[in-house]
Amino acid sequence: MIKKILLLLIITISLKAFSISHKEIKNANTVLIEITQKDIKDVKLTFDKQNIDFFKNPFKKDSFYALLPISYYQNLDNYRIILSYMKDNKKIFKGLNLKVIDGNYKSETLNVQPSKVKPNKENQERVKRENEEATKIYNTFTPEIFWNEDFIYPLNSKITSEFGTKRVYNQELKSYHGGTDFQAKDNTPIIASNSGILRIAQDRFYAGKSIIIDHGHGVYSCYFHLNSMNFKVGDFVKKGEIIGLSGSTGRITGPHLHFGIRIQGLQVDPLQAIEILNNLKNSI
Repeated sequence: MIKKILLLLIITISLKAFSISHKEIKNANTVLIEITQKDIKDVKLTFDKQNIDFFKNPFKKDSFYALLPISYYQNLDNYRIILSYMKDNKKIFKGLNLKVIDGNYKSETLNVQPSKVKPNKENQERVKRENEEATKIYNTFTPEIFWNEDFIYPLNSKITSEFGTKRVYNQELKSYHGGTDFQAKDNTPIIASNSGILRIAQDRFYAGKSIIIDHGHGVYSCYFHLNSMNFKVGDFVKKGEIIGLSGSTGRITGPHLHFGIRIQGLQVDPLQAIEILNNLKNSI
């Protein structure tokens, strides 16, 4: 497997001082923020008009954490993160600076069936409906956390297309790549990156046969272009279980697995997100 050097931004907060390992974050990367302190509640943060609640960190005592995903389209600028919490019936505010920098994502040209680039009216309505259904799910934050082990890659193979790449379909710029593509011949077993509940198991216009797993706390993993799916909506799957077989369904140039992660509704670099999520159990 190709190993990537991933940007890891961790912010530790105490009542005495801020400790920041990095002051910059790429667009479409994820920030982990932690507060470790007894007898506090209602911990929240505000970033660029976005309000995010903290969760109790199940892996550490007296610790709260928040995942702050940075949009791919976030303006490159200096920002102020405002944190608040209640202690001794008083509301406490803290602030820190964060600079969003350009991820310098690549560009690639793909040739696909014209009907997949400019779908007809019927398929346009289908795409709209599927997007609305998925967006509603991605924006649902399950209060439970379903994982207690580190996240893993869905298969061990070469990465053929990295996250964030600008996609030019048939000489027309259409989108950016919202996940990481892994090399996979037809019918290669695909495993769950971690435990959770299936929220989507559906054949969709662009993504083909798709599985989306809710891991709790606003974290979702996505597995697209499958030939077959082994579970249905509502099923609980365990980390490492075979959820389906890779294929060539949807808008695709050949068999592979598209793997993605959504946090707080936003697409983020899934490999960098895994590094962030796995750090929840570690001492900072």
